[in-house]
Amino acid sequence: MLNSQLILNQSIIQDEWTFVPLPNANEEVKKQAGKLVLYKLTGESQPSELQINETVIPQTGKIILPLRVYLKNRNTLQARLKNDEISLWFATHEILEPLLASEKNINVFPLIAVFSERFQDGRIFTLGNLLRTRYQFTNILRACGDILQDQLFYLKRSGFDSYLIKAGKDSNEALKALQSFSEPYQGAVDIKNPVWKRKVRS
Repeated sequence: MLNSQLILNQSIIQDEWTFVPLPNANEEVKKQAGKLVLYKLTGESQPSELQINETVIPQTGKIILPLRVYLKNRNTLQARLKNDEISLWFATHEILEPLLASEKNINVFPLIAVFSERFQDGRIFTLGNLLRTRYQFTNILRACGDILQDQLFYLKRSGFDSYLIKAGKDSNEALKALQSFSEPYQGAVDIKNPVWKRKVRS
Protein backbone atom coordinates (compact mmCIF):
# COMPACT_ATOMS: atom_id res chain seq x y z
CA MET A 1 0.00 0.00 0.00
CA LEU A 2 1.42 3.38 -1.01
CA ASN A 3 2.50 5.56 1.92
CA SER A 4 1.45 9.01 0.76
CA GLN A 5 -0.90 11.78 1.82
CA LEU A 6 -1.55 12.96 -1.73
CA ILE A 7 -4.62 12.01 -3.76
CA LEU A 8 -4.87 12.79 -7.47
CA ASN A 9 -8.25 12.03 -9.01
CA GLN A 10 -9.10 8.61 -7.57
CA SER A 11 -5.58 7.42 -6.71
CA ILE A 12 -3.04 7.86 -3.93
CA ILE A 13 0.26 8.94 -5.46
CA GLN A 14 3.70 10.14 -4.41
CA ASP A 15 4.14 13.90 -4.62
CA GLU A 16 6.69 15.02 -7.22
CA TRP A 17 6.32 18.67 -6.22
CA THR A 18 8.11 20.51 -3.39
CA PHE A 19 5.85 22.91 -1.50
CA VAL A 20 7.72 26.15 -0.73
CA PRO A 21 6.34 27.74 2.46
CA LEU A 22 6.48 31.37 3.47
CA PRO A 23 8.68 32.22 6.47
CA ASN A 24 6.74 32.73 9.69
CA ALA A 25 5.32 36.22 10.09
CA ASN A 26 6.80 38.30 12.87
CA GLU A 27 4.36 38.73 15.73
CA GLU A 28 4.52 41.61 18.19
CA VAL A 29 4.15 40.91 21.90
CA LYS A 30 2.05 43.41 23.86
CA LYS A 31 1.03 43.63 27.49
CA GLN A 32 -2.66 44.00 28.02
CA ALA A 33 -4.50 43.62 31.35
CA GLY A 34 -1.40 42.06 32.87
CA LYS A 35 -1.17 39.33 30.22
CA LEU A 36 1.05 38.78 27.24
CA VAL A 37 -1.04 38.90 24.10
CA LEU A 38 0.24 37.74 20.74
CA TYR A 39 -1.31 39.54 17.83
CA LYS A 40 -0.65 40.32 14.22
CA LEU A 41 -0.62 43.98 13.31
CA THR A 42 -3.77 44.93 11.48
CA GLY A 43 -3.65 46.58 8.11
CA GLU A 44 -0.56 44.70 6.92
CA SER A 45 -0.80 42.85 3.67
CA GLN A 46 -0.49 39.09 3.97
CA PRO A 47 2.03 37.81 3.18
CA SER A 48 4.25 40.71 4.17
CA GLU A 49 7.04 42.11 1.99
CA LEU A 50 9.55 40.69 4.47
CA GLN A 51 8.10 37.19 4.12
CA ILE A 52 8.19 37.46 0.33
CA ASN A 53 11.81 38.65 0.30
CA GLU A 54 12.97 35.98 2.76
CA THR A 55 11.34 33.02 1.01
CA VAL A 56 14.03 30.62 -0.18
CA ILE A 57 13.39 29.41 -3.75
CA PRO A 58 14.95 25.98 -4.48
CA GLN A 59 17.18 26.19 -7.53
CA THR A 60 16.24 22.80 -8.96
CA GLY A 61 13.25 20.49 -9.12
CA LYS A 62 9.51 21.02 -9.38
CA ILE A 63 8.36 23.61 -6.86
CA ILE A 64 5.06 25.12 -5.75
CA LEU A 65 5.74 28.76 -4.97
CA PRO A 66 3.66 31.25 -3.01
CA LEU A 67 1.80 33.45 -5.48
CA ARG A 68 3.35 36.72 -4.32
CA VAL A 69 6.85 35.21 -4.37
CA TYR A 70 6.34 34.10 -7.96
CA LEU A 71 5.05 37.53 -9.00
CA LYS A 72 8.08 39.26 -7.47
CA ASN A 73 10.52 36.87 -9.18
CA ARG A 74 8.51 36.27 -12.36
CA ASN A 75 11.13 37.40 -14.86
CA THR A 76 13.89 35.19 -13.46
CA LEU A 77 11.62 32.12 -13.33
CA GLN A 78 10.45 32.05 -16.94
CA ALA A 79 12.89 29.37 -18.13
CA ARG A 80 11.81 27.06 -15.31
CA LEU A 81 8.17 27.86 -15.96
CA LYS A 82 8.56 26.79 -19.60
CA ASN A 83 10.18 23.58 -18.33
CA ASP A 84 7.07 22.83 -16.19
CA GLU A 85 9.02 23.27 -12.96
CA ILE A 86 6.99 26.13 -11.46
CA SER A 87 3.53 25.90 -9.92
CA LEU A 88 1.70 28.23 -7.54
CA TRP A 89 -0.09 28.22 -4.24
CA PHE A 90 -2.10 30.94 -2.56
CA ALA A 91 -4.13 31.20 0.62
CA THR A 92 -7.89 31.54 0.69
CA HIS A 93 -7.70 35.19 1.83
CA GLU A 94 -5.60 36.23 -1.18
CA ILE A 95 -7.03 37.66 -4.38
CA LEU A 96 -6.39 36.38 -7.91
CA GLU A 97 -6.29 39.73 -9.73
CA PRO A 98 -2.48 40.18 -9.53
CA LEU A 99 -1.99 36.73 -11.10
CA LEU A 100 -4.55 37.37 -13.83
CA ALA A 101 -2.92 40.72 -14.61
CA SER A 102 0.51 39.12 -15.07
CA GLU A 103 -0.51 35.94 -16.93
CA LYS A 104 -2.89 36.00 -19.88
CA ASN A 105 -3.19 32.22 -19.68
CA ILE A 106 -2.90 30.66 -16.23
CA ASN A 107 -2.62 27.23 -17.85
CA VAL A 108 1.12 27.93 -18.13
CA PHE A 109 1.16 26.48 -14.60
CA PRO A 110 0.89 22.67 -14.46
CA LEU A 111 -0.57 22.92 -10.95
CA ILE A 112 -2.27 25.53 -8.78
CA ALA A 113 -2.82 24.84 -5.09
CA VAL A 114 -5.26 26.61 -2.78
CA PHE A 115 -4.09 26.60 0.84
CA SER A 116 -6.62 26.71 3.68
CA GLU A 117 -4.74 27.47 6.89
CA ARG A 118 -7.81 26.78 9.02
CA PHE A 119 -11.17 25.77 7.62
CA GLN A 120 -13.63 28.44 8.74
CA ASP A 121 -15.67 29.27 5.67
CA GLY A 122 -16.32 28.24 2.08
CA ARG A 123 -13.76 30.39 0.26
CA ILE A 124 -11.76 27.38 -0.91
CA PHE A 125 -14.84 26.01 -2.69
CA THR A 126 -15.50 29.39 -4.34
CA LEU A 127 -11.91 29.73 -5.50
CA GLY A 128 -11.91 26.26 -7.02
CA ASN A 129 -15.10 27.04 -8.89
CA LEU A 130 -13.75 30.37 -10.17
CA LEU A 131 -10.49 28.85 -11.36
CA ARG A 132 -12.31 26.12 -13.30
CA THR A 133 -15.19 28.15 -14.72
CA ARG A 134 -14.46 31.87 -15.01
CA TYR A 135 -10.68 31.56 -15.46
CA GLN A 136 -10.72 28.28 -17.40
CA PHE A 137 -7.88 26.57 -15.54
CA THR A 138 -7.60 23.02 -16.90
CA ASN A 139 -4.51 21.61 -15.17
CA ILE A 140 -4.15 20.09 -11.70
CA LEU A 141 -6.03 21.98 -8.99
CA ARG A 142 -4.90 20.97 -5.51
CA ALA A 143 -6.49 21.59 -2.12
CA CYS A 144 -4.03 21.66 0.78
CA GLY A 145 -3.73 22.81 4.38
CA ASP A 146 -6.63 22.12 6.73
CA ILE A 147 -8.24 19.59 4.40
CA LEU A 148 -10.64 17.22 6.13
CA GLN A 149 -12.14 13.99 4.88
CA ASP A 150 -15.73 15.23 4.92
CA GLN A 151 -14.80 18.14 2.63
CA LEU A 152 -13.33 16.07 -0.18
CA PHE A 153 -16.51 15.22 -2.06
CA TYR A 154 -17.51 18.90 -2.13
CA LEU A 155 -14.00 19.99 -3.12
CA LYS A 156 -14.24 17.62 -6.06
CA ARG A 157 -17.61 19.14 -6.98
CA SER A 158 -15.95 22.59 -6.88
CA GLY A 159 -13.31 21.60 -9.42
CA PHE A 160 -10.42 20.20 -7.37
CA ASP A 161 -8.81 16.97 -8.55
CA SER A 162 -5.86 16.79 -6.15
CA TYR A 163 -5.95 16.74 -2.35
CA LEU A 164 -3.08 16.80 0.13
CA ILE A 165 -4.47 15.12 3.24
CA LYS A 166 -3.40 16.41 6.65
CA ALA A 167 -0.54 14.52 8.30
CA GLY A 168 -1.80 11.86 10.64
CA LYS A 169 -5.00 11.25 8.67
CA ASP A 170 -5.62 8.07 6.68
CA SER A 171 -5.43 8.85 2.96
CA ASN A 172 -7.07 5.52 2.12
CA GLU A 173 -10.11 6.48 4.18
CA ALA A 174 -10.06 9.92 2.60
CA LEU A 175 -10.11 8.32 -0.84
CA LYS A 176 -13.43 6.67 0.03
CA ALA A 177 -14.90 10.08 0.86
CA LEU A 178 -14.65 11.09 -2.79
CA GLN A 179 -17.40 8.56 -3.46
CA SER A 180 -19.68 9.66 -0.61
CA PHE A 181 -22.62 10.08 -2.97
CA SER A 182 -23.19 8.07 -6.15
CA GLU A 183 -25.52 10.59 -7.80
CA PRO A 184 -25.16 14.22 -6.68
CA TYR A 185 -28.41 16.09 -7.15
CA GLN A 186 -27.13 19.52 -8.20
CA GLY A 187 -25.07 20.42 -11.22
CA ALA A 188 -21.55 21.62 -10.39
CA VAL A 189 -18.06 21.87 -11.89
CA ASP A 190 -17.49 18.11 -12.07
CA ILE A 191 -20.95 17.15 -13.38
CA LYS A 192 -22.66 20.03 -15.15
CA ASN A 193 -26.27 18.84 -15.29
CA PRO A 194 -28.51 18.22 -12.27
CA VAL A 195 -29.69 14.68 -11.72
CA TRP A 196 -33.12 15.28 -13.28
CA LYS A 197 -31.41 16.08 -16.59
CA ARG A 198 -29.11 13.05 -16.37
CA LYS A 199 -31.70 10.44 -15.52
CA VAL A 200 -34.40 9.32 -17.95
CA ARG A 201 -37.56 8.44 -16.11
CA SER A 202 -39.43 5.45 -17.43
